[in-house]
Amino acid sequence: MAKYQKYAEYQDSGIEWLGEIPNHWAMSKLRYLFDFSKGLSITKENLQDEGIPCVNYGEVHSKYGFEVNPKKHPLKYVSENYLKTSENALLNIGDFIFADTSEDLKGSGNFTHLVGDEQIFAGYHTVIARPHNANSSRFYAYLFDSKEFRSQIQLAVKGVKVFSITQAMLRSADAWLPSTDEQVKIANFLDHETVQIDTLIAKQEKLIELLKEKRQAVISHAVTKGLNPDVAMKDSGVEWLGQVPEHWRITPLKYQVETINGFGFSSNDFCDEGVPFIRAGNIKKKSITNVEIFLPQKVVNKYKRVILSSGDVVISMVGSDPTIKESAVGQVGIIPTDYEGAVPNQNIVILREKGCNLLKKYLFYSLCSTAYRTHLDIFSHKLANQAIISSSLIISAKFMMPSLEEQLEIINYLDKQLVTIDQMMLKAQSAIQLMQERRTALISSAVTGKINVGKWQHPNEAKMGLSS
Repeated sequence: MAKYQKYAEYQDSGIEWLGEIPNHWAMSKLRYLFDFSKGLSITKENLQDEGIPCVNYGEVHSKYGFEVNPKKHPLKYVSENYLKTSENALLNIGDFIFADTSEDLKGSGNFTHLVGDEQIFAGYHTVIARPHNANSSRFYAYLFDSKEFRSQIQLAVKGVKVFSITQAMLRSADAWLPSTDEQVKIANFLDHETVQIDTLIAKQEKLIELLKEKRQAVISHAVTKGLNPDVAMKDSGVEWLGQVPEHWRITPLKYQVETINGFGFSSNDFCDEGVPFIRAGNIKKKSITNVEIFLPQKVVNKYKRVILSSGDVVISMVGSDPTIKESAVGQVGIIPTDYEGAVPNQNIVILREKGCNLLKKYLFYSLCSTAYRTHLDIFSHKLANQAIISSSLIISAKFMMPSLEEQLEIINYLDKQLVTIDQMMLKAQSAIQLMQERRTALISSAVTGKINVGKWQHPNEAKMGLSS
């Protein structure tokens, strides 16, 4: 922030977590700046595919944080009957919609800002904040997005597993205010600067998606076509496999591996530390993450058959949402050294090779292929809000069996190729994190007066000034 000037004089805000603000800025409470009300008293079942657009707390948390525009963002709808019964839940352009509950403390204070002028309702689990001065709404959006404002909300919320914010909590929240003209100038400055940062972030995110696609393509090609581009090919007899090397054996997976289902341990057995207990949701990014439940060793010793070894291949039989790759049924993982001795629950299948003609790592890579993913998508089915697949269907897929020597060549090739791709993804993710940190710091500096953007001009205006 060194290139930006500071204000001439500062005063103590009287708030420890805010510190000093420019001398001419004022402190206020949101109750004097906004009118508050609640969104519709509905549930998810009241949503439909046509009617009046409706923004619910789910959109605030996961889709349209910061701003929402019904002309650009697809939303669910509610019946037009609510225009007669719940007109107070209709939004005006410039209104704010806060999610009134969050599953984690970090999400407390999440909001979205209506920038479109279409009719739209605030939906379930939301609080509406309507600014008295519409000209200040964009500044308020950045103020609400600042780490200082979010910190005071997170200090005020109550909850353990679900964190709730109330209208009373928002009314009593502190705000710090420059003049209206300065507010507009700060908002314009941040609009310009954050768009540039967001554009750079979007490019890195696109790069990561392309690298993920390349990663998947490299795996899929290696385990279904092999590494020799000149090898003779034959029809696999499976539509989504196509042609495969002529000398490879095609066999049902069930002839090569056995399945071992995990156990449904009682919650009475759980403890704060001990043997990690792995659930389907812990299989992410082809590994095991965020295990928070443990079992005593004496309980685990009764189920030795399901005790996991480093390098074991596991697959989930359930998925929360088949449309989202990361949570679809059939997440595949390879057990890292850190989870040697862990045990899986009943929604996880361990795949262990029969005999000595199959290498674990080759099995793992094969299960990560697009062809195997297609098999899972075809044979899994939806039950209530979950997609499920049986252990027998998991191993009913046709499987490509090259020689052990060729399996090892494929493993070594993929290990090397994927390290390079993963390093590129980590570099892109690191760049995104740095840019997000800069975005956060810039917003906080501008809306708390740590930098003075009063003389800032939009580049187009500056060029016009020079040309005139």
